Amino acid sequence: MNSFTPKPEHNGYRGYIASRRVRGDRIPQAVQGLVVRDYAQRMKLGLRLPAVEYAMPGCYMMLESVMEELPQIEGVIFYSLFMLPERASRREAIYQKVFDAGASLHGALESMALWTPADVSRIEDVFRISRIAHQGQRAMQAI
Repeated sequence: MNSFTPKPEHNGYRGYIASRRVRGDRIPQAVQGLVVRDYAQRMKLGLRLPAVEYAMPGCYMMLESVMEELPQIEGVIFYSLFMLPERASRREAIYQKVFDAGASLHGALESMALWTPADVSRIEDVFRISRIAHQGQRAMQAI
């Protein structure tokens, strides 16, 4: 499955859910929590209570708090990878923090995980494809 071996002092995964729209959809926090919990169970990952991001657009205060917690946990399970910042440079900084802590990052909805630097391109491909699809959708609406 993966070659990641958690450090013995790490203790479970922090869930990360939103109180704002994710890709334009408002998903109830209870549903996001169920998706994260189901993913953790399927992947046999210990789960801590989730951090809930504030509703303000572009706000990542809770995510920053979770990033500071990385040395004490095994990683983060996002409801969706699309909860990561839109700017690639900000996402790359998050990926680096995850690697520096010896942790992992998961997108429950997409069933994708970031275990090693080699996984970054797969996750970034999802963002590129989404951006291209969104641009095509806008072009079709303009016709």
